[in-house]
Amino acid sequence: MSSVATTALRGRVVTPHEILDDGLVVVTDRHIAWVGRAQDARGAGFGRALETASPAPEGGYLLPGLVDVHCHGGGGESFPNAETAEQAMTAVLEHRRHGTTSLVASCVTASGEVLRERTRVLADLCEAGELAGIHFEGPFVSVERCGAQDPTYIVDPDAALTRELIELGRGHVATMTIAPEKPGVTGDNGVVAALIDGGALPSFGHTDSDAAPVRAALADAAARIAARQEAGLPVRSPRSTATHLFNGMRPMHHRTPGPVPEFLAAARRGECVVEMIGDGVHLDPAIVLDMFETLGRDDVVLITDAMAAAGMPDGDYVLGSQPVTVTRGVARLTQGGSIAGGTAHLLDVVRTTWRNGVSLVDAVYAASVQGARILGDPSIGALLPGLWGDVVVTDADLAPVRVLRRGQDVDLTSPAA
Repeated sequence: MSSVATTALRGRVVTPHEILDDGLVVVTDRHIAWVGRAQDARGAGFGRALETASPAPEGGYLLPGLVDVHCHGGGGESFPNAETAEQAMTAVLEHRRHGTTSLVASCVTASGEVLRERTRVLADLCEAGELAGIHFEGPFVSVERCGAQDPTYIVDPDAALTRELIELGRGHVATMTIAPEKPGVTGDNGVVAALIDGGALPSFGHTDSDAAPVRAALADAAARIAARQEAGLPVRSPRSTATHLFNGMRPMHHRTPGPVPEFLAAARRGECVVEMIGDGVHLDPAIVLDMFETLGRDDVVLITDAMAAAGMPDGDYVLGSQPVTVTRGVARLTQGGSIAGGTAHLLDVVRTTWRNGVSLVDAVYAASVQGARILGDPSIGALLPGLWGDVVVTDADLAPVRVLRRGQDVDLTSPAA
């Protein structure tokens, strides 16, 4: 008779609602079996687990495995450039070692053929359970606000190409970034409809739009999601998203408001979740705090927008077709100087957000529960019984010391070490 593997961890447990100062997390058969205060473990039938529990470092925390819904790479490899599963897995494991147990692979603007090739590779990893989904950042974006996207390959929205990529993705395409002002976004034959009908979500961004097209696109998405829900048809998530709020979009001005206030209003209406790259580079931490206080944690999701240099030294890298130079941890296009993605892990983003005024509970929530909701995956994102045993053990400063994914220990040793 085979025994069921059980792992018990003790420390300051960060749940979706509070921190249990002396808590216990029990993982059995790769899933979370119990979460609670250590003093209540015996009464709940987990006395043996309490006796054998591995303690976190002094002052350390037990967090849920983090969920990053916008990541281009790490560990020296880039999803937009990955021609093999092995290359893509280098990036996956770089982030997994730092506590991101569910990761969406983000592509960038490229030719249709390149996007098809990348989709095939990434869909295989989704099928294998290594990736949580695929995100296309482009090619239907604004040339004026393209950031690190290569304008050579930016095209008008194409619903047929969108449907083809969704089919190649085998149900794993999660989101696609589109500029709402471009032709072919809304309507029955638009890209928004193709995405929602195909089990994905529109993510509006990289936009130079006035307010009206943004409001119209958000309304189109909300109406189509609601119609499918009323008809009993599946949707990935009840809300569209906004790709990295403030970055890659026209700034707000009181006479030409642009997209930002429309995204904020839609978030308040419950129609949109706004991404924020809270790494201290893309956004001043004060504006991140402002958004948590203005909108609330249910309206924001923390992301990395990380590229190949995450976890790597300064130097020269590539993002899609664009050369990138990293200096003092900041990635910029070698030509032009636009910020070209992040170099942080999601746990770093949580730490920066927490240290600058957001509660740890809310920062973790926005980097775990929120990503799981966008993916439409109720099996991840929190320390709750029945969910996958994804647990991150940290020290008091949120440095990872142990990571469980699906109840199994992740090797934290870097290949370069």
